[in-house]
This record gives sequence, structure tokens and C-alpha cells, in this order.
Amino acid sequence: MHSSAYLIVATAFALLACSQQPSESSTSSVSRSAAPVSQTAPPAPFPETFEAGTKGAYEEADEPLGTGPWHFQDALIGSSPQDRKSGAHAARIRNQGRISMRFDAAAGVQRITISAAAYGTDGPSTWELWLSRDGGRTYTRTGAPIVTSGPALVPHVFAGVATQPIRLEIRKTSGPKNRLNIDDIILETATGSAVATGTGVTGGYFENRSNSQPTHPTPDPGKQSSTSPSPKSPSSQDRNNNNLALGNPSGATSDPNNATNYLLVHPEFTIGYNANRGIPTWVSWHIGRADLGQAPRQNNFRPDAALPRQFYQVTPASYARSGFDKGHNCPSGDRTANLDANSATFLMTNMVPQAPHNNQQTWAHLEEYGRSQVQRGQEIYVVMGSYGRGGTGANGFASTLDQGRVTVPARIWKIMVILPEGSNDLQRLSTIPNVRVLAIDTPNDNSINPDWQQYLTSVDKIEAATGLDLLSALPRETQARLQKLVDSGRAQ
Repeated sequence: MHSSAYLIVATAFALLACSQQPSESSTSSVSRSAAPVSQTAPPAPFPETFEAGTKGAYEEADEPLGTGPWHFQDALIGSSPQDRKSGAHAARIRNQGRISMRFDAAAGVQRITISAAAYGTDGPSTWELWLSRDGGRTYTRTGAPIVTSGPALVPHVFAGVATQPIRLEIRKTSGPKNRLNIDDIILETATGSAVATGTGVTGGYFENRSNSQPTHPTPDPGKQSSTSPSPKSPSSQDRNNNNLALGNPSGATSDPNNATNYLLVHPEFTIGYNANRGIPTWVSWHIGRADLGQAPRQNNFRPDAALPRQFYQVTPASYARSGFDKGHNCPSGDRTANLDANSATFLMTNMVPQAPHNNQQTWAHLEEYGRSQVQRGQEIYVVMGSYGRGGTGANGFASTLDQGRVTVPARIWKIMVILPEGSNDLQRLSTIPNVRVLAIDTPNDNSINPDWQQYLTSVDKIEAATGLDLLSALPRETQARLQKLVDSGRAQ
């Protein structure tokens, strides 16, 4: 699943800073009042390219842009040769400035993409995307802080579905020495580019869908249809949407108040996270040939900075001397196309306490089997999770780790929907006869049989055990048919 974005910038002193830093002069040094700006022309759809802006000073002010009025704090619209931009203009933020929408985007935003680069020869800057659910009264950070360095504009994608209007703010959080360029903020809906719905509108949150999933076939623009299909390229498709293509099993949302069912989107996988258990309820991802390469295993287990700050941060130390492995949901081996993708699988939000024999034998063999199918020309949609409480590791039985903050699950399950590589996957799942649905449900026990085929089951039985709605994006008839299947465990 990949790209979509918002931009909110703020401005503080202008001509004084420009006199000290001549290279920062812009095409205009006119200062503006901080009062909201009224627009004479109707707002244009996103992307916001900053081409309509003329704000050349850092002082705090509103600025009328193509998509609507934006507020700038310690920020301006730059057009100098040192500004990294896709057209003539880009936003430039210094110190701990910010830019923010003075209006709401209409409901239905599914993806936000924001492009960022370092200004001139400046060093790295850290910035964050914040979303307002109440018409700009309060904001909540979404996703992890982003570190931007180098002169190339790099797009950053935030995925989900906003069922009500939202507005965004971009906050530069690193210090005063380095400046940041922001350009081409893209907000996309299922039907095209987002547009303004007005100012002062309250409500709305950035959440992923559950029962509102489309039940009609959805083309995948990243796939190529031909008699000999090419592997999907992570750079040419929306990997975030691919990772959640079969549905949101628990209706997780990115509302931080939803601590037991929090939606966490990474380019490499999507998570329904339970902060009270310290582990994911489920993790969903897609595997194609483009995901498999030569990148070595990174082993950099670490906390996930994308979690809301009020959630407890599970660390590698939470598992120390417990007798349980830090068991991947999305395996390291499924993300070897590059170092960044492999590194993402070592975030602690992707881990569960897993009995060593379960992890290193039974599940390792299952994961290798899946990748062997991909190498044979298949692609796989995977959902994995766990349920229950209490497992038996190398040190015996345990219900929790880290003073009760991390639950040891009793059962660990996985669903693999395997089909020949191609295009229009949701449609093909309803029509082609050779779709396989491989479902596994194992005890989290060190005495487990290393042969994963001993634990084959159906999606229906996993749903009954977990209470989740699996494969919910498929048409009801297709969903019911596939969920009854019990695979043989052998390649067709």
C-alpha cells in the first residue's frame, strides 16, 4: 500500500532572518495578517502544489492557496534555487515551524502523500503529520516521525480511510539549523482527489474500513496483465492498500482512544494492535516476487515510534530471559527486497511471545513454504494473528511478560490466500478455480509438531475462535465459499 499526504505550515520572522541568510529570499516579502483569509475562487482539488502562493516571509500568517487557506508558522513559500520543488514553488519550514489547513477535506480520504526534502545543503530535519478530528481544535499525530535528508523530494505515504472530514498539520520537530521543503501534498479518495468541504467543520477521524470495504472488483494499477506476468513493483503500486486488500478483520481505527483495536499502517504490513495486551491481534500483508530479494536479516528489534505516545512501548527487554522468542508476524524473510523493508519487520509491534520450537521449526517451515510458492509464480495475501492467554516456552508456562504488559497468546494462526500472479485480484478470487486458502491454527507450545500440515484448518474455524471477520473485502458469496476450504498443504 503506498502514497497520500497533507501539509500545514507556519511562519515566524521574515526580513530579519532573510538579512542573515540571503539565500532564503523568496519572490515576495509581503507580510500578512494572521486573520483567516477568504477565497474568491472555489477551492481546487488536491494536490496542493503551492504554486498559487506568494508568501515570502517567515512571520505567522494565513495564505490563500489553490486548495484553500493554509496557516503558516515559521514557514514561507520559497522559489529560490535552493528550494527543492517539483514546480516553481514549495513550502519551506524552519526552526519548529508548521503548516496547517484552515479548512477540512471532505470525508472519504483514503491516502495522504507528502513529499519532503532538505533545503539547499542543510542537514536532516524531523517532521510529523498531525490530523484534526474536530475542525482544527485539537490534533493527534499519525504515523511515525519522519527524518528527511538530501536534496531529492521523497514522497511519504499515510494510508487509511477518513469517514468524516479531516484537516492536517505538518510539524517540523527538529531544531533551528536545518530547513525543510514540503511539496505536492496529495489527498486521495476512492473516486479521485479530495476537495475542501469548508472551514470550522467538526468531527471525523482517520480510520481504516471494516464492513465498508468495497464488494466489487477493484483493479490493481500496480499489476501488469500479460501472458507472462511481471512481478509487482513496490514503487509502482499502493502497497499499503495491497496489504489490507482482503479487509480489516477487527474494524481497527487510528483513533488513539481505541487502544485495544488500534490501526497501525506501515508500508510493509498493516496491524490491528491491542495496547492492553502489548501484541497485535492481527497483521496483514501481501507477498509477491518483488518483495523477495537479497537484503540480509537486520535483527534490529526496537520499539515502534508510530504508536501513540500514551501507549506502553514494548521493547526487546520485555522478552529478556522469558523463554519465549520475539516471534515475527510478518516474517523477515518475506521482506528482503531492500534493507528498509527488512528492518521494518523488527518493530516490536510485529512481535508476539512465541515458544521457540513453534517459532523456529513449525512456523519457519510454513514461512519457507509460502515463499517457495511465490518463487513458482504465485502471489499470497496473508493475515496472521493470535488469541487466548498463556503458552509454554523454554522456561515453562507463562501468561504474561514484562510485569503483565505483554500477553503470551495461547494459540497462533495464519491464513494464506494463494493465487497465480496476475491483475484484478479481488475479481480473480471470485472467478478463478485454482485459488488456495491455507489456514493454520497452532498451540503456542514448545512440544509442538514441526510439521505445520498437522494444524491445517478452515477460515471459518479461526473466525469462530477469534471473533474476527476475515476476508471481509470479498463479496459475501466468495467469502463464504473460500472460508470453508481446508487445504491439503501441498502445491497444486
